[in-house]
This record gives sequence, structure tokens and C-alpha cells, in this order.
Amino acid sequence: MTQERNDIKEGAGSEKMKAMLNDAIAGELQVSIQYMWQHVVWKKPEGYTANDEIKRIAIVEMKHAEMIAERLNYLGGIPTTKPYEIVLGGEDIHEQLKQDQEAEERTIKLYNDIIELAVNEHDVTTRHLFERILEEEEEHHDFFTSFLDD
Repeated sequence: MTQERNDIKEGAGSEKMKAMLNDAIAGELQVSIQYMWQHVVWKKPEGYTANDEIKRIAIVEMKHAEMIAERLNYLGGIPTTKPYEIVLGGEDIHEQLKQDQEAEERTIKLYNDIIELAVNEHDVTTRHLFERILEEEEEHHDFFTSFLDD
């Protein structure tokens, strides 16, 4: 059984897939830090409305980074520890939430691309993982979009 699993592991995951998973990790690390920073520093009344939800989302994003890193490691890749550039919008909560919304939009596109590649590579596990994560990312995008619409 061990030999079979090693054979499967060695053949799994193209270099393109591994690179895309590392992009996903870098993005998840970025937003988890970015959102937690927002949760900690926003103390004005307009920030209180979003504060608890942003903290919850930051924690979910860190869990996404962990799940993706575990998958990448299984596929023989080395997970990055470097986030994409963390964008801090300063005092303007609406500007920061607009940047958060755009980060979620980039993530949604990337995850759809990863799902498509996983289908093409017959990687059912990666496809299922990203379909599950994508659902949560769309909920995050909806939160930021709804908050900005109000």
C-alpha cells in the first residue's frame, strides 16, 4: 500500500498546479493578515459594524492557507511563507473594504482557474478542495460588496 501511495504522490500535480497553489497560499496569507489588522485597528463607529465579521473572515482565510499548504505539500511542492503585499487603507474604512473586495475578486478568479486545471489534470481532490474554499470566498466577496453598497 505504501508503494502505491508513493507512486501516486510522485506523479501528482504539475509544476503549473504547484505554482498556482503557492499563489493561492500567498493570497490567503495576505488577506488573513490584512483583515486581522483591520479588526484590531478599526475603532470608529463605522468599523464596529464590520469588526466581528472581518475577524471571523481573517481566521477562515488562515485556515484556507493551511488546507492549501497541506495539499501542496502532498503534491510534492514547498508551501510559501510569504504573503502578497498587505494593503492597508488607513483611516478610510470604505477604501480598505474596496481593496478587500478586489482581493476577493482576484482570489475567485484564481480559484476558478485552479479548479479548471484540476479537472484537466484529473485531480479530483484538488478540485473538491477548491470548490469548497471558493464557496467561502464568494461569501466573503458578498460581505464586502454588501457592506460597501450600504
